[in-house]
Amino acid sequence: MHSNHLLLEEPIRMASILEPSKAGFFPAMTKIVGTLGAKSRSVEVLSACLKAGMSVARFDFSLGDTKYHQETLENLKSSIKSTKKLCSVMLDTAGPELTVVNKSEKPISLEANATITLTPDEGQEASSEVFPINFGGLSKAVKKGDTIFIGQYLFTGSETTSVWLEVDQVKGDDVVCIVKNSATLTGSLFTLHAAQIHIDLPTLSDKDKKVISTWGVQNKIDFLSLSFTRHAEDVREAREFLCKLGDLSQTQIFAKIENEEGLKHFDDILQEADGIILSRGNLGIDLPPEKVFLFQKAAVYKCNMAGKPAVVTRVVDSMTDNLRPTRAEATDVANAVLDGTDAILLGAETLRGLYPIETISTVGKICAEAEKVFNQDSYFKRTVKFVGEPMSHLESIASSAVRAAIKVKASVIICFTSSGRAARLIAKYRPTMPVLSVVIPRLKTNQLKWSFTGAFEARQSLIVRGLFPMLADPRHPAESTNASNESVLKVALDHGKASGVVKSHDRVVICQKVGDASVVKIIELEG
Repeated sequence: MHSNHLLLEEPIRMASILEPSKAGFFPAMTKIVGTLGAKSRSVEVLSACLKAGMSVARFDFSLGDTKYHQETLENLKSSIKSTKKLCSVMLDTAGPELTVVNKSEKPISLEANATITLTPDEGQEASSEVFPINFGGLSKAVKKGDTIFIGQYLFTGSETTSVWLEVDQVKGDDVVCIVKNSATLTGSLFTLHAAQIHIDLPTLSDKDKKVISTWGVQNKIDFLSLSFTRHAEDVREAREFLCKLGDLSQTQIFAKIENEEGLKHFDDILQEADGIILSRGNLGIDLPPEKVFLFQKAAVYKCNMAGKPAVVTRVVDSMTDNLRPTRAEATDVANAVLDGTDAILLGAETLRGLYPIETISTVGKICAEAEKVFNQDSYFKRTVKFVGEPMSHLESIASSAVRAAIKVKASVIICFTSSGRAARLIAKYRPTMPVLSVVIPRLKTNQLKWSFTGAFEARQSLIVRGLFPMLADPRHPAESTNASNESVLKVALDHGKASGVVKSHDRVVICQKVGDASVVKIIELEG
């Protein structure tokens, strides 16, 4: 990887850093995924989250039941209507997650060098001597000297809220551990992570399947976040399951890489999945701290070259309780953008954090600043070189549209698409201007009724960097040479003008199909 891929103009004028930033219609090109929960489920807060820049809502089924999440989703729908801001829905599976249930919800204090027993007997009360866990096979998976981490939600790395255990001995089904650091665990549920150990549980549990086939189908989810993806086969099995459900055959699968196993099979998983979520919370435990950055850069690069969205998690943990991120966190967000990340996923920060709206707004501002110095020229050349020759027809058109837009300093690229693929390919080349993806609905039938496709495709671009969807009127076909195409272009331009993306005398690059041919054209708007 090149060392010169950070800055667009070098050196940056130091005084320019102090100049206030201009706010654009789109808070940032990088997208923000917000996890909805106790602090972010009212219509009022959700409306503010959408205005602040959240474009994907994540529903984490490790916590809460379908009724709880349905109430949240109904509130989100009301917020989308009132703000007129599109938002897609991501269902996050629980997967083979190991947990400790603390029924009393009383804080549990653990002292360094004390011993604690992990038992599959879930009838026992959690205390400083014993932790009941939801997995009977832990004693067969671990050995003396292995490391186990336990913390609320996810191990945070903070030595006062998470505990690090070392396996001392295995007694039948129980695992006796030595506590390595003093900590106080609070809440009703703790997550358990056994470092670099294979857990023999299915990636898609029976509980997950039930949730997907009921709540998922009912709400036609846009994305399935497949927790603890370890092999490409996990993605294939999930895809097979979704296809059987009919309505979810278009749902995109994002593989969540959370452990050493997933990392080892990364290339195969990337080939099968529609996108990747780098779950740095758990990965940060399986990997030595000095290797975390390397995995992030390598994984994001591979996603970029494959033209598949890369989502980074665990960036501003401290904003769960604080109004400002730490300096390291602010730099971390910017570096993720400079690495080429498509979206930033906020977990506890919006789920149970005190400042969900401010967190989204702050992360959006940092992303926008980093995008200004993203070295698009170097990235473009690297991507073209990686793709090689001969390029596919669509890839050639997409890269040409981006090159033309940069050369003529276009304010926006408008792409007419029905599947969304052309628009995603344009976004793959990371143009410096927004890509307005005009999704043309297609009429389809299942022999019982007619329906239009397009809403899925429009919402699924809400996780792709630089891509902003707009659903066209189905009466305006995308593939034509007649006047109706001009009218849908006018609607797109009017939308651009209203949102402040385009103004008089601006140049606009348009990518569309005319008959069998794909055409890239440049137009200059009248005064």
